[in-house]
Amino acid sequence: MNISLTVNGEKILLQSPADSSLLSVLRKQKLLQVKRGCEKGTCGSCIVLMNKVPVPACKIPVAFAMDSEIVTLEYFSRSEVYFDMYSDIMKGFSRAGIKLCGFCNSGKIFAAKAILDSSVKPTRAMVYEQIKTLSPCCTDCDTLTNGILYAFEFHIKRKGLS
Repeated sequence: MNISLTVNGEKILLQSPADSSLLSVLRKQKLLQVKRGCEKGTCGSCIVLMNKVPVPACKIPVAFAMDSEIVTLEYFSRSEVYFDMYSDIMKGFSRAGIKLCGFCNSGKIFAAKAILDSSVKPTRAMVYEQIKTLSPCCTDCDTLTNGILYAFEFHIKRKGLS
């Protein structure tokens, strides 16, 4: 099946079986920050943004992603489009003492991005709701929550909204 996607700002046409996972298709494109982990959608290692929403790429059939915009952590962490937000997240994580292990980074970072995209100041409960399905291997939920709350503070200050 021909699959049309926009991946990291570039429109591509792939040949793939419709039931292949988005994860396997992205890995074949040499996008190695999309990692193969639990393959149940909980570890966070394969999270990508699909049409600006964090999704586990291991659970998405590539046919379902047809004509979608996909952003991987490679692009998010290096693109001028996301530079400020990525910087805010990294500062928040650093302040909370989060050391990124490299395995489940995309789950943590894209969960934070979803919170920062909100125009509402997050409560601890809102952050827990966003991260409740993740099982990050290198930090606990309280520390991750603190990192996301700190990132939101940095984000608001940078935008001049505090």
